Amino acid sequence: MPKAKELTIEQKLKLLTGKNMWQTEDFEGDIDSIFMSDGPHGIRKMDKNPLGYYQNIPSNAYPNLVNIANSWDVKVAMGISECIAEDAIEKNVDIVLGPGVNIKRTPLCGRNFEYFSEDPYLAGIMAKNYIAGLHRKGVSACVKHFCANNRELGRYCTSSELSERALHEIYLPAFEIALSANPEAVMSSYNPVNGVYASENKKLLIDVLRNQMKFNGLIISDWMGVHNSYKALKAGTDLRMPYDKRAFDELKTAYDKKLISNEEINRAVSKILYTIRKIRTLQKTRKIERSTEDRLKAATILAKDTVVLLKNNDNLLPLKSAKSVCVIGELNVHPHIGGGGAAEVLSNHSQTPLNTLLSEKLSVDVPCTHKNYLDGCNPSHADREALLLASQNDISIVLVGNDHNTETEGKDRETIRLSTKEETLIKGVARTSTNTVVIIEAGSAIDMSNWIDDVEAVIFAGFLGDTCNEALADILTGKVCPSGKLSETFPLSLEQTYCKNNVGNDSVEVYDDGVLVGYRYYDTKKIPVLFPFGFGLSYAKFEYSDLRIEKITETDFNVKFTITNTSDIDAKEIAQIYIKDPVCCVFKPEKELKAFTKVLIPAKSSKEVCVSLDKTAFSHYDVINDDKYIENGEFIIMVGANVNDIKLKQKIIINLPDETQYSAY
Repeated sequence: MPKAKELTIEQKLKLLTGKNMWQTEDFEGDIDSIFMSDGPHGIRKMDKNPLGYYQNIPSNAYPNLVNIANSWDVKVAMGISECIAEDAIEKNVDIVLGPGVNIKRTPLCGRNFEYFSEDPYLAGIMAKNYIAGLHRKGVSACVKHFCANNRELGRYCTSSELSERALHEIYLPAFEIALSANPEAVMSSYNPVNGVYASENKKLLIDVLRNQMKFNGLIISDWMGVHNSYKALKAGTDLRMPYDKRAFDELKTAYDKKLISNEEINRAVSKILYTIRKIRTLQKTRKIERSTEDRLKAATILAKDTVVLLKNNDNLLPLKSAKSVCVIGELNVHPHIGGGGAAEVLSNHSQTPLNTLLSEKLSVDVPCTHKNYLDGCNPSHADREALLLASQNDISIVLVGNDHNTETEGKDRETIRLSTKEETLIKGVARTSTNTVVIIEAGSAIDMSNWIDDVEAVIFAGFLGDTCNEALADILTGKVCPSGKLSETFPLSLEQTYCKNNVGNDSVEVYDDGVLVGYRYYDTKKIPVLFPFGFGLSYAKFEYSDLRIEKITETDFNVKFTITNTSDIDAKEIAQIYIKDPVCCVFKPEKELKAFTKVLIPAKSSKEVCVSLDKTAFSHYDVINDDKYIENGEFIIMVGANVNDIKLKQKIIINLPDETQYSAY
């Protein structure tokens, strides 16, 4: 591999512009080229067909990032990404373009299914372990989209206008945590941030990403995200993707006019060459240990930990063998396995119908499923068929949700409610059926206010990938106890969200919610929600007790407590640690997530849990000194089952040296 100084200026400028849609320039084989592919839910590799057009290559579709976050389990994040990595090796992919760690500021965002959470700590921890899973198999990662890309509508031109505190406390921390896994690349976002395109934003790319976060890897533009090659280069963008015939001329003209220097060009070229060497070194550890089918089996096991039980009146679930069950909805055969756009995987996996799987697992009468009228048949006939089926069985399972055209890149949802047809179907079945179970296959929050009181049980499946029905069958029958919890708040309605359906004007969206994003807004303003952040039911029951705070240093603590499983089944519980700063020199949310853990607790037994907190748990962003700051005083450490269900809490005092503190007032 040559060094930057060994290339001609023409070669250097050409290297900065990409070879084609997915590869870096190789000068006809004189240097290595790296191949990038969309993820992060499976490999969306594209190759040219005989006519010269790019088309997707079929691949395994895995649980989406929304599901990984709903697991609250770092082993799930790592395990699923290991499966994806083995697919990448088979398809000769060097860098997976993911994961995405953008914050879910509004439930309308079309790409929420491929982001982790509304909380930066949860998003960052899951991303860190997703990257670690890729690395364990010798595959590289590209964290995206840097930053403040929280809508799809107007993403190419609408500036995200936000404060320094909001930027550093909400929109940057997930990237900072993810970077501790040492990803090979970071992708800039399309949108302007505070008036300047992210790909040309020197403050973000050099001052923050390079200097503050100490990122030493490759900064790549999003595809077609560069508006001017030389301005992007000066601001810190190393590689413009994909190939654009205008790019070389822009750079060469700027170089001839001395608008860009040799130092700036060599910086970017060196980063590209360094990254190629780093990738080739990592690839020495590459190994495929499982067949395609074995990877899907592994992902299915992990997927079961991502399913969230939201309602379960009178312990209707799991299904009992004495009951007759019907499954209603076209999703029985054709489930929604993922969202659309760059994250959509072309899968050729054949789904086993959910009713067939239930028949195999239970001694129940599972009749033929109703052919949902969403497929175009006469609505009145379909309604009658569904209601008749529901009336003849003890339990009716209704499958509904959003498809890859509703939740997708390039546009936002217009509503967070299900379609009118689906809501009508649910309410009709609920009037007729003795017991109704609704399963939602979607990638983001759903407004259930029109029908939730009419049904006995609700499951949020998310987007489970190719083995969706297998995972759901095991949850429904009790072979697996549900253990997922929501990684975003489900509001009562869109009108109760901070953003509502406001999208700013044609050029600017003002983030005047500041640090009150997601649960921080509802919790601080005491706004009731449908399901709070971190919520999820289990077939088991848990009790929390015996909180003990062990002080290690002035800002480091061990939080110890006991969880008891009082039920007759083994089950997993997710314990969440929140911090409240009751008196502070700046405004703070009511409480903030700072740690979590997921533990398996056998039936009728207890487990001691220990979670560590460091100084970042107690700090806020100090705009004056452009750094994190901890103010002396009282903090409350809270242990909860979700943000609204605090089980244990205890006060602690931090007393740092006076010279580290501002004068009190």
